[in-house]
Amino acid sequence: MTSKIPESLPFSIVRSTFASKVAFLGFIVVFIAAVTLPWWGGRADMRLVVEFCYYLALAQLWNLLAGYGGLVSIGQQAFIGLGGYAFFMMAAFFDVPPLLAIFLSGVVTMLFAIPTAFLVFRLSGAYFAIGTWVVAEVYRLSFAQVSTLGGGSGMSLPISVVKSISASKLEREILIYFLALLLAMGVVTALYVLLRSSWGLALTAIRDSEAAAESLGVKKQMTKYAVYLFAAFGTGLCGAIIFLNKLRISPDSAFSVSDWTANIIFIVVIGGIGTLEGPIIGTLVFFILRGVLADFGAWYMIFLGIVAVVVMLKAPQGVWGLVAKRYGIQLFPVGRKLM
Repeated sequence: MTSKIPESLPFSIVRSTFASKVAFLGFIVVFIAAVTLPWWGGRADMRLVVEFCYYLALAQLWNLLAGYGGLVSIGQQAFIGLGGYAFFMMAAFFDVPPLLAIFLSGVVTMLFAIPTAFLVFRLSGAYFAIGTWVVAEVYRLSFAQVSTLGGGSGMSLPISVVKSISASKLEREILIYFLALLLAMGVVTALYVLLRSSWGLALTAIRDSEAAAESLGVKKQMTKYAVYLFAAFGTGLCGAIIFLNKLRISPDSAFSVSDWTANIIFIVVIGGIGTLEGPIIGTLVFFILRGVLADFGAWYMIFLGIVAVVVMLKAPQGVWGLVAKRYGIQLFPVGRKLM
């Protein structure tokens, strides 16, 4: 859309571009293919897309924190675990309908994020990152002591809860598939709308220069708190869907820094931090590399590390940042251009 400046000025402000219009058509095609996949794809395809969707959602939320809010957290697994355990507890012990329990898991996670933020926001820089990891470890060790939840070995979702979702395994997988698809699309859409709003301008200003943003009246601390709580809510939803899909949870799997946060950081760094397109590209690259190299054992992780180091040295803005800089294209027009 184009909003005209007074006629005395020979330019206008535009948001959408030719590339974004083409991308929109491409997204429609992808959306149609994804929605219809259960009728033309196999169950393995659905499981792969489910995993892709929750990794994409987690990467977008971490990118919001680090890429726009300047909050480099290595403890997001805390909110994945909290969301997963909140879902299991509500569904298994309080007879909350599973779909409602998923939403409430996000709310519970956000509530836990309030005292967590109170602690970690007293830190900054590297100390903030380490603090988030320490808090996540505290949560992991705490849940490992709760015998009702299976202690360190964890617990499985009761059969009665599983059957309440659907008596058919295929129907249950289709439901989880659409929940994951809705989650990924909802997170990307919410962030797109957010970044086009006044909050998005505030976040962009904070990302570019915190001192300059504060001098222009941006309430840096309040904005960061809001972003942190929003990311916790979304990450909690992801955790609930992840462990609904797995049907089992344990402290080590729920609060694993290597399975969740390390992979998420890799995705965002490879794709391009501080952009909506970056996590999408990064998730695609991650899944391609994992599919090609998964049979190589430890060499798989070593190669991922080498790729991450090379990208950070040669293209610190990530794959998408490199493409956008060279060709000047933007698939998600969250900024404004003078024409």
